[in-house]
Amino acid sequence: MSNDDKPTRNRRGHGRGRSQDGKPNLVDIHVGMRIRLRRTLMGMSQEKLGEGIGLTFQQVQKYESGANRVGASRLYDLSRVLEVPVSFFFDDMPEEVTAKSVHERREMSQDPDASDNDPMHRRETLELVRAYYRITEPKVRKHLFELVKSMGDGELS
Repeated sequence: MSNDDKPTRNRRGHGRGRSQDGKPNLVDIHVGMRIRLRRTLMGMSQEKLGEGIGLTFQQVQKYESGANRVGASRLYDLSRVLEVPVSFFFDDMPEEVTAKSVHERREMSQDPDASDNDPMHRRETLELVRAYYRITEPKVRKHLFELVKSMGDGELS
């Protein structure tokens, strides 16, 4: 076998589920976003989550960005600390990802920061949702919900 025929698995940016251009796997990005979503909704810092699973906050950052893949035992630990079933990390995965085969997904790539444009993944949105659910009176929460909806509708006209 010539050097050109050898697999590129051990080269930086290739193999380990990354796309041909070296970007993280779309599933890893999705799982990372779900980790960040749950952590933020719980009001937990990356440092606190890291302590809970025996890692540094830098390692948690790499998981959340999809730069590092999350192994099965680590995913289990995350589910325990974040108080969700393991399946939570795969919920709401875009159909463009789930409909593809393993090989097709490897050919796809996405900038891990692309989700920053989605308002559902912004810190402001997550903090707003967390604050909303801290309102204990259901009637007050419903009135606030209706108020915010009406204000948003007014912006569109």
